[in-house]
Amino acid sequence: MSNQIETNEQNRTARLALSSGQLYTGVAFGAVGKDIISTGELVFNTAMCGYQESLTDPSYMGQILIQTQPLIGNTGVNQEDTESDRVQVAGFVIHEFTEHASNYRISQDLDAYLADAGVLGIAGVDTRAVTRALRTGGVVQAVLSDRDDLSDAELIEMARKVESMSGQNLAMKATRGSDIDWKDTLGEWETGTESASDPAHAPCVLLLDFGLKSNIARQLAQRGLRVKAMPATTSFNEIKPLLVSGEAHGVFLSNGPGDPQAVEDAVAMTRELLQDPELQEVPVYGICLGHQLLSLAIGAKTFKLPFGHRGANQPVHDIESGRVEITSQNHGFAVEPESLDQAGGVITHVHLNDGTVAGFRLGSRPVRSVQFHPEASPGPHDAARFFDDFLDRLLAYAGMQNA
Repeated sequence: MSNQIETNEQNRTARLALSSGQLYTGVAFGAVGKDIISTGELVFNTAMCGYQESLTDPSYMGQILIQTQPLIGNTGVNQEDTESDRVQVAGFVIHEFTEHASNYRISQDLDAYLADAGVLGIAGVDTRAVTRALRTGGVVQAVLSDRDDLSDAELIEMARKVESMSGQNLAMKATRGSDIDWKDTLGEWETGTESASDPAHAPCVLLLDFGLKSNIARQLAQRGLRVKAMPATTSFNEIKPLLVSGEAHGVFLSNGPGDPQAVEDAVAMTRELLQDPELQEVPVYGICLGHQLLSLAIGAKTFKLPFGHRGANQPVHDIESGRVEITSQNHGFAVEPESLDQAGGVITHVHLNDGTVAGFRLGSRPVRSVQFHPEASPGPHDAARFFDDFLDRLLAYAGMQNA
């Protein structure tokens, strides 16, 4: 059987139970035999590559991830292609596991990697059928376990009691606990980006970490900026002195998991930042959850999508340039366009699959955000110029301060 995993000597059965009543059986891999019962919202990702980046993306915290690409594990894992310091998904669902991984940078196979992380996976599932069900009926809560002492009915009942993603403030769990002066750049994946001309006096960006993907920080550092990553708990009173004194020159709000409306302290902090009369020229940019927090801070509303956008092949229309960009996305909430317009936001990007808001700016101020991931990882680099635009704004503001 192609889904049998050599490192799992027990070839233990795993079951995936859905709150909608369906149950799928397959082969357990990863953290097998540890009596794990993984719970979370069941979501799917349509990218054809980059499973390691997805597994370590903090935006997947509290979710069981389905990979629609049918063959997973063929490149193993390595130490470079991670988006955080640990596996973030609650569980992993795939169709076929590759027994023999091969890649010149491989450091470990996927089975051992998940075992070390204490995360359970299930192979041999008809992921196309599950994904079609989610696209039709919307995301559901789920339970994944390899325990054989629980009946199918008990697992389904457990799934029905799993907490919804709505109302969950997961950003405070996903954030790093202290400030980090970020040094890592894109390294060998550098794509010819422009950079600040004077590294010794480069502008400093305060990168608020709500579940930060590392590649956002790498993209900023690649452009010669000094990057100070700060926890999601950072208050406005801690941020303002750095901006007023000229120690920092801009603010960037990161991605992150959970319901944006539940991250109330961050919304309040962002609102103070935008309303302070001394900081009207400070560039403030956001990605994904950061985009939603900016929207809420100006008075717009957010809502939960039926099944979200997750994958490296999501088309977005850039209204201002007229371009269509293929983007990487990972979100389950979106901004209401009517409320954004009423709050003074100008829509700049639209998702072409369903017409949802994919980006906005705040009048003529240097405030912009996008719902997608211009840092990719995995995914195309069509939208990486979002960081170039931020760099230009930061250099202009730093020059104005020093004039």
